[in-house]
Amino acid sequence: MAGLGLGCLAAVPAAGAAGARGPAAEWPGDASVRTADEKDFFGENLSGLSFGSGDGSGDAGVLWAVKNGPGTLYRLVPDGEDWVPDPSGGWADGKALHYADGGGDADAEGVVATPEGIFAATERDNDEEDESSQRILRFDTGSGSGDSLDAAEEWDLTADLPDSEPNAGIEAISWVPDAFLTAHGFKDQRTGGSYDPGGYPGHGGGLYLVGLESTGGVYAYALGEDGEATRVADFPTGFEAVMDLEFEPGTGRLWAACDDTCDGQLATLTVEDGAFTVDQVLDRPGDMPNLNNEGFAIAPATACAGGRLPVLWSDDGSEDGHALRAGSLTC
Repeated sequence: MAGLGLGCLAAVPAAGAAGARGPAAEWPGDASVRTADEKDFFGENLSGLSFGSGDGSGDAGVLWAVKNGPGTLYRLVPDGEDWVPDPSGGWADGKALHYADGGGDADAEGVVATPEGIFAATERDNDEEDESSQRILRFDTGSGSGDSLDAAEEWDLTADLPDSEPNAGIEAISWVPDAFLTAHGFKDQRTGGSYDPGGYPGHGGGLYLVGLESTGGVYAYALGEDGEATRVADFPTGFEAVMDLEFEPGTGRLWAACDDTCDGQLATLTVEDGAFTVDQVLDRPGDMPNLNNEGFAIAPATACAGGRLPVLWSDDGSEDGHALRAGSLTC
């Protein structure tokens, strides 16, 4: 199995929810939202969302979703106005998620499709639900047609991240390419200088950002080989909790989503003076109820039509039997 060691995790200050959010701006898209799934299919506990095939193609026709209990990964495809499980490859009911040793029930709270594969963030093993276990797992989604997946690699961040209650740890994950970070002068808090990808051999092509429910902070990691992970930076969002993160390559904005804890608000962050800094706080769309939305995904820019870009939210509480709701951003 992949190593679970912390490697050379840096001891840098923990991010938090410091700073007032201030007045929020109106949602920059249509006020209307609609349900986007078959009633009662998912039930409760649907959490993170991410568009893409997991090969860097930015596929607007594939949506990944994770359920935190039982830990399940879904590959969703469009069917009319709804998103439904891909009927091929054993995805019709989703696939149960296990750790690299084949055991456990991974409490998957966040998911991101990257050029390096499909990555999930977990806050605990549901088989040991009273113990915090904050990990990033990589899954090989093309590894067969069975009904479960074992992590191909995993990184245990528990000892490096702030102490969190078992059900208040990592909720969100996103990925930001090195090319963007270096072009925008991103600073490495570990070294005090500009971020140099060459200083983290074997980490791939970008940094993985995780958001904590317990702090509202975001923590950026270089994930190396054999379970080695190094924290490069951390920063606040101004929210009491972070439920999902979404990096928008076309605009360079990092979106941080909160649930009904923050009345469904979202924040956008841009790199200023070497660090991701809150640029704007946005209200949820006018017609969106104040739901326990734990997932948020923006379709790739290629999906823009009629000046509108599709976006999706997932409701952990499955209000009225629906876990997915669709809206739009101007583009």
